[in-house]
Amino acid sequence: MKKIILYIVAISLFFTGCTTKQISPVRKKPKIAIAFGGGAAKGFAHIGVIKVLEQNGIKPNIITGTSAGAVIGSLYASGMNSIELQQKAMDLETDGLMDFTLSTDGFIKGVALQNFINRSVQNRPIQNLKIPLGIVATNKNTGATAVFTSGNTGQAVRASASVPNVFQAVKIGNNFYVDGGLTQPVPVSAAKRMGADIVIAIDISAKPKSGASGLLETLDQSINIMNQVALNSELKKANIVIKPNLERLSSISFDSKHQAILEGEKAALKMLPAIKKVIANYKQ
Repeated sequence: MKKIILYIVAISLFFTGCTTKQISPVRKKPKIAIAFGGGAAKGFAHIGVIKVLEQNGIKPNIITGTSAGAVIGSLYASGMNSIELQQKAMDLETDGLMDFTLSTDGFIKGVALQNFINRSVQNRPIQNLKIPLGIVATNKNTGATAVFTSGNTGQAVRASASVPNVFQAVKIGNNFYVDGGLTQPVPVSAAKRMGADIVIAIDISAKPKSGASGLLETLDQSINIMNQVALNSELKKANIVIKPNLERLSSISFDSKHQAILEGEKAALKMLPAIKKVIANYKQ
């Protein structure tokens, strides 16, 4: 009888020990998003940022892009790495994307850009790319933000980059869309909406300055001025903001590709400790 009692006590103590043992919770990895901002030809800086993040093992779970950011973002989401993106950039010439036309809606159709993107992503729709992608445009009639996460990739990028009075508005479904930079110059809100826990925003916009010359430079300057409130609102929602020093570079010339990429690398390296800290400190 004594042996039976001792056995029961031993079993009881065993199970008591099991129930009081603390089990460490499994730490959830954060969903990281990169929000690529608009900035016309300065968009090549995005490639430099991608290069640094790749070298440090930081890969996005979500990508969002506006205008030039939609161009680079769509190519990156298709599976291209930074080296392939850089090669694509070096081969790209302005003439290949400019399909001029006579129209009161805009003097560039944008079909050439649409076709370039679709060829580059092997004609895959947005929902079939390797990384979830949100392409931001603006409803021309209502001014509301549209985030395309499915459908024709090239068409959505074309809409996102359709600067009013320069590019023709793009009809998708029953609506016409123009430049996403009018509502989300750096699409942080779109990234949050898609489920991002941590958003790395890349701001390549130029500060408003005096002395802009030429029609395109003046239009770009006008958009920069109009976008300041929207830009600041978006950047406040980001966990990290990377801002390459691009003030000396033109928004409309492809002649400074190498310099833009280099500035992207410099800015990303500067913010790398902060990025790693935010990721390491993430708590579910």
